[in-house]
Amino acid sequence: MDLGIKGKKALVCASSKGLGLGCARALAEAGVDLVMNARGKDALEAEAQKIREEFGVSVETVAADVTSEDGRAALLKAAGEVDILVNNAGGPPPGQWTDWEREDFIKALDANMLTPIALIKALVPGMMERGWGRVVNITSVSVKAPIAVLGLSNSARAGLTGYVAGTARQVAPKGVVMNNLLPGLHATNRTVSLDSAAAETSGKSFDEVRAEKSAAIPAGRYGTIEEFGATCAFMCSQFAGFMVGQNILLDGGATNTTM
Repeated sequence: MDLGIKGKKALVCASSKGLGLGCARALAEAGVDLVMNARGKDALEAEAQKIREEFGVSVETVAADVTSEDGRAALLKAAGEVDILVNNAGGPPPGQWTDWEREDFIKALDANMLTPIALIKALVPGMMERGWGRVVNITSVSVKAPIAVLGLSNSARAGLTGYVAGTARQVAPKGVVMNNLLPGLHATNRTVSLDSAAAETSGKSFDEVRAEKSAAIPAGRYGTIEEFGATCAFMCSQFAGFMVGQNILLDGGATNTTM
């Protein structure tokens, strides 16, 4: 299917691996030129070169911590005007509610709420002026069904969700479509970390933890970055113009809800 976005330009954050990389690759396959960002320069450039060779699109890399002011400034300077923004950042560490202090919440809010808001404020006005834009915020299934050990993530991502709900409806009349993509369990380094922590806490093996979690998903498995990226690309396409301020759940049916 032609997504109608060939020749557009996208900024994809945290895109050297995992879900961000899945999104970058799917957009490149649709003919979108990329600005890819991550903290690790070597891994970022390696994946960018693969995308250049495989899909023939322009790819610029910016190795920077997007959660810092200096990192965002460098990224925005390099990106210039973009048509598509994919907000993404690694989640804060798991723990118990008694573990977290004010500084822990500030770090989580900076990374998973205030950073995407800053990028939206910087880039969406230009999209509005040009009459077309797409913003996809990668959040988490936890905004629909909180995960106890991810209280920091629950809080920060829920805050971003509330901000997007109002903002999406203000920018839609100017042709800018803004939505959230909520991943459940996908086969990424993040889930390896979480499953390893769960194994250590429970006394079970890593394989046992993963098997139990997979069995609790109606699809019977973890998701892949390829199918996640394809969903993101569709949300950035010409066909998503009537999808405004929505939270698209991609979790294999694990969240038992009617809404």
